[in-house]
Amino acid sequence: MAGLLSVVHMPCPPGEVTRLGLAERGFTLPMDPGSGEGPKAPVAVTAKTNRSKADKDPAQWLPPLADARCTYAADWVSTKQRWGLSVDESEADALAELADGCGQEAVEYEPAV
Repeated sequence: MAGLLSVVHMPCPPGEVTRLGLAERGFTLPMDPGSGEGPKAPVAVTAKTNRSKADKDPAQWLPPLADARCTYAADWVSTKQRWGLSVDESEADALAELADGCGQEAVEYEPAV
């Protein structure tokens, strides 16, 4: 059964780290939820879900479970804010649409040093 699950890099996929040059700025993808850089907790998903996400942003992929989407969006925005990253128009539109249905989901972050 272990082969059916995968730990997913949420919210920032490795390909985006590379494309944006974040590794040079000290960004890593730790599995330590206390680091402030990765998800609040490691996320175990099916291998199929992890493959479907790949390096897609919220305009291209959302968690299949509706209950996970607000947390996913908050974590995505938190990572973007922490590292001072911009979002493209389709990404911003998708995040705004998600936010409309999320109520009071908090976005917490500490700016990267």
